[in-house]
Amino acid sequence: MSSLKNDRLLRALLREPVDMTPVWMMRQAGRYLPEYRATRAKAGSFMDLCKNPELACEVTIQPLERFPLDGAILFSDILTIPDAMGLGLYFTEGEGPKFERPIRDAAAVKAIGIPDPEQELGYVMDAVRTIRRELDGRVPLIGFSGSPWTLATYMVEDGSTKNFARVKGMIFEQPEVMHELLGKVAESVISYLNAQIAAGAQAAMIFDTWGGVLSPREYKLFSLAYMQRIINGLVRENEGRKVPVILFTKGGGQWLDRMAETGCDALGVDWTTDLADARIRVQGKVALQGNLDPCVLYSSPERIRDEVGRVLASYGDGPGHVFNLGHGIHLDVDPDRAAVLVDAVHEQSVTYHKSA
Repeated sequence: MSSLKNDRLLRALLREPVDMTPVWMMRQAGRYLPEYRATRAKAGSFMDLCKNPELACEVTIQPLERFPLDGAILFSDILTIPDAMGLGLYFTEGEGPKFERPIRDAAAVKAIGIPDPEQELGYVMDAVRTIRRELDGRVPLIGFSGSPWTLATYMVEDGSTKNFARVKGMIFEQPEVMHELLGKVAESVISYLNAQIAAGAQAAMIFDTWGGVLSPREYKLFSLAYMQRIINGLVRENEGRKVPVILFTKGGGQWLDRMAETGCDALGVDWTTDLADARIRVQGKVALQGNLDPCVLYSSPERIRDEVGRVLASYGDGPGHVFNLGHGIHLDVDPDRAAVLVDAVHEQSVTYHKSA
């Protein structure tokens, strides 16, 4: 593997000094880019794109050709694990992901196994290896997975939901069934992320998209406990470097202090929490990633630069900040606005790293 030419992201995630704040964007490889839409059309469908290592590599690298980003994130989908468990993932226009065999009872949980990441999920590992080769040390590659609670939510609800009736019904009425499901998913995530790291991922991110819909007690029992299990099981060093782990619970600002106790290296923060407050809450235990509201990218270049400045100022001086959006970039954002964001972060952040 080639040595890294730009390791700013990895150093920031480990709270080591950097010359400027690194920046990447959640969903940076996606539908807002015309070149992505062209590649997806060539692939035939979203899952065909995910399962083609060469095309997944192509779309992973596309945003780096446009913007001087400090990291690449593997192009894949969080529902690869449920799909590999045999639930029959498919996508319907306007409705999003669905499953032919959703999880509804204890028998369905008992029937699923732990996928072999180099077999059922081998296409993801092939994509990681291809991307690392093509990046040639340009920037680090971030691997990722959905959190057990988030994956279980999709598996039980059969796709997207507004009120979480089935999955919350299960945690209150059949908690033992939910714990068995979460245990199997957590074990799958551990082997999946460790395989990504072995294949060349240089950081790992756990996306807990739906943790924020839980009450504090249920969040601790059904979401955080299983992310803790994953962190305990991950390989944390590879190729002679530490492999930073990022946890991100959307809507989870009130639990940042608890999340910081897990042993992760960094926490993603959405736009509903001020970074200055977050920094106080985590007491220097972890780096922070975030947290511009993605809707700022609908505004003028001047306003984008102002809002970037506000986020940088809210974090303040010193290492341990990775600039990102508070959630994924929206599909109808003008790519030129994203360019303004990336350039503004690099230009304005130098002053916060004078001692580096």
